[in-house]
Amino acid sequence: MQSIISYRGTVYACYVGYITQAVVNNFLPLLFVTLQTSYSLSLPQITLLVTANFLTQLLTDLVSAKYVDKIGYRPAVVAAHVLCSLGLLGVGILPGLLPRPYVGLLLSVIVYAVGGGLIEVLISPIVEACPAENKSAAMSLLHSFYCWGSVGAIALSTAFFAAFGRENWPVLAMLWAVIPALNAVAFSRVPIRQVVEAGEEIPMRALFRSGLFWVLALLMVCAGASELAMSQWASAFAEEALHVSKTVGDLAGPCFFAVLMGAARALHAKLAGRVSLERYIAGCAILCVGSYAMAVLLPHPVWNLLGCGLCGFAVGVFWPGTFSIAAARLPRGGTALFALLALAGDLGCSSGPTVVGLVSGAAGDNLKVGLLAAAAFPLAILLGLAALRRCRAEA
Repeated sequence: MQSIISYRGTVYACYVGYITQAVVNNFLPLLFVTLQTSYSLSLPQITLLVTANFLTQLLTDLVSAKYVDKIGYRPAVVAAHVLCSLGLLGVGILPGLLPRPYVGLLLSVIVYAVGGGLIEVLISPIVEACPAENKSAAMSLLHSFYCWGSVGAIALSTAFFAAFGRENWPVLAMLWAVIPALNAVAFSRVPIRQVVEAGEEIPMRALFRSGLFWVLALLMVCAGASELAMSQWASAFAEEALHVSKTVGDLAGPCFFAVLMGAARALHAKLAGRVSLERYIAGCAILCVGSYAMAVLLPHPVWNLLGCGLCGFAVGVFWPGTFSIAAARLPRGGTALFALLALAGDLGCSSGPTVVGLVSGAAGDNLKVGLLAAAAFPLAILLGLAALRRCRAEA
């Protein structure tokens, strides 16, 4: 009991870590239309900001798989939060300092993306290593804080814009930078231990030879793509395709999406151990396909926005559920397993919004066509689950 209590601060810091990641992933997409207008940016330039964010996180995941254990969890997770803070400060400052504002935005995105990538690699194994009776429930509850962070980022940003004007968004970017700065201090003090003791983890080369690992990687790619294809474009979709105001679009699009995604993860934390995780994920994948169709094909904006929200509920279990399956089936995977799966997830996070943007651009900037194409990702999750049933757990 004393051990569990002593690690409570660690778990709370991890919760704030995912709130930090939610801020860096969701704040800038709220400004896509504003940035297009203020800096005369094209849709491909906006798409590049999303792609750069998640490709940088992907590269960070790849490097982390090899070097995080050598660096140590504590220095790496503290550095992650410092980089997130610097990146958010850059978003608020650099566009006004540099002759080309877009370059300032892109540089800032890359800096906080490195921090976000490290957070994604480290937070899950740190919590997995903490004493807990139900690891699957702990993982789902942890990942729900990404959703609550998204809700907070969207709702508080919307309130700030309503109170002080959208033109003051650089000030808000700098205010958001305070959260990771304070959490860096917290992580410098809380107890942290490794998920697998040194020398006991499965070598990375053995993971690459495992068919089970590649199925899990496919699930993570599709999890990230299913989630971010909708969440990154929901605000612009509501504003431009459904012709609602920015405030309504932000609250009924990405905010509603994040609320239901968080509710889904909290619900799974309650149900963990009572239902088959793989069947639960399969049911959510079917719901996800239906929600994309509802968002795009039904003839009224209310139903379209409801589809956006239901998509959030459907994708909620994909990411933490896959981590839980991986931890159970590859118990000696260690940091490398979590890093490589985070890499696969970030590849999906990059490819999902990018596919939507490219398909939409090819269809004459029609976001409905782009979002409909993204329904292929939850369909691929169903195929991955079928393959998973034929794979055996590996010690």
